[in-house]
Amino acid sequence: MQIIYKICPETLWRDAETSGVFAGAPIDIQDGYLHFSTGKQVHETAARHFARQDRLLLIAIDADMLGDALRYEASRGGDLFPHLYGTLSLAAVLWVKPLPLGADGRHTFPELAP
Repeated sequence: MQIIYKICPETLWRDAETSGVFAGAPIDIQDGYLHFSTGKQVHETAARHFARQDRLLLIAIDADMLGDALRYEASRGGDLFPHLYGTLSLAAVLWVKPLPLGADGRHTFPELAP
């Protein structure tokens, strides 16, 4: 199983839990796909795009359940990032955990699969 990750504001994710589907954050909607990161990429994603933001969640997703709508495309530094062209069914979610800020202002991550 391949695991990918989404960083999401808690309020936005709670709305998705109510509706049963995640349609994306404003940047996802603007770009036309849902942005995800691999375990190797997610720390830098947090630092670059979510610096010092609190009330975030880290969502682990079973990438194998996303089918052909998931594509790996070149992004930051030519690295291939997972992008989902469509909505995320919550059936593909493995777990949701808080992504708190540490005393140094950086996010404290749980142990991740690469």
